[in-house]
Amino acid sequence: MNILFFLTPKSEVAYIYEDYTMRQALEKMEYHRYSAIPIIDDEGKYVGTMTEGDLLWTLKNDFSLDLKSVEDVPIMQIKRRMDNTPVSINANIEDLISKSMNQNFVPVIDDQKIFIGIIKRRDIIEYCYNKLKV
Repeated sequence: MNILFFLTPKSEVAYIYEDYTMRQALEKMEYHRYSAIPIIDDEGKYVGTMTEGDLLWTLKNDFSLDLKSVEDVPIMQIKRRMDNTPVSINANIEDLISKSMNQNFVPVIDDQKIFIGIIKRRDIIEYCYNKLKV
């Protein structure tokens, strides 16, 4: 099965650029109600994933919970616990199932490592559920 069937295209996904500040990341995540958000570079390549926890622990440990002091902190200075591992556009459904066990979304990249969208864990589970019902 072609994984593009599951793809939520980049145009429909909120993401942040690697040169965003901590405040910009917090505001974008709050607006879209995301607990994790993809990070891309200025060429559109997938860099990693920023989570609420990454931001919270940085705020607590490095800035004494002072939101004003993080206004200009670049997000690439924030330690990330983990990154959601991307899959190639040519990946198969087994790759998606394996990755989705530990990630709530799977970033998808093309052959030049350009971020093209995400596949949500919910869509993978729904597909598997429908296969089991048959």
